[in-house]
Amino acid sequence: MSLDQSIPVFRRGYRLQWEEVQNCHVILYPEGMAKLNDSATMILELVDGKRSLAEIVLALNTRFPEAGGVDDDVADFFAAAREQKWIIFREPL
Repeated sequence: MSLDQSIPVFRRGYRLQWEEVQNCHVILYPEGMAKLNDSATMILELVDGKRSLAEIVLALNTRFPEAGGVDDDVADFFAAAREQKWIIFREPL
């Protein structure tokens, strides 16, 4: 399976949420939470269990054409999110 076609999903028990007290989006999980910056939030808001990694990259490149391509940055982010155990990847249906 190509990683580009794999679909990122939040691990069970993990979710993206606006946290009023923190005044930012966070990843909530059983052991706590992680505060997110705006870039991380924009990426994770596209994680819907339907879009592939390639589709997420395309959506971000379309939204931010002035960035000149976010492919590597998004791939690096998802590698870190996977390492943090926020995200898993599944094969397309």
